[in-house]
Amino acid sequence: MRKKNYKGRCEKRTISKCDEVCRTFDPIQYAYADALQASEDIKEIRCNVPLDGLPDGEYTSDFVCTKTNGDLLVRECVERLFLTKPMTVKLLGASRLYWLRRGVTDWGLVVNEE
Repeated sequence: MRKKNYKGRCEKRTISKCDEVCRTFDPIQYAYADALQASEDIKEIRCNVPLDGLPDGEYTSDFVCTKTNGDLLVRECVERLFLTKPMTVKLLGASRLYWLRRGVTDWGLVVNEE
């Protein structure tokens, strides 16, 4: 999860399963985009999808993917050291509830190795 207008360093690249330019902001996102691209279960990838109407501010989900069976898959990329930070926990909980209210049950985290 990132602020909607995040101003940090960004790598832009084209991925065949993504209609737009895929913007990744850290090594976790970059590596997971490659994994999604290689997966046969994923039909379409959307990066940095806005979470409209969050009371905590304007944020985006890192990856929202359409599976080959039509279901949605949502993944948030987080560095392991931020998992215990109260604001990170609060925002991840808000993201999870946002997607659950829209019928998405396949929501998860992507965490870097130690």
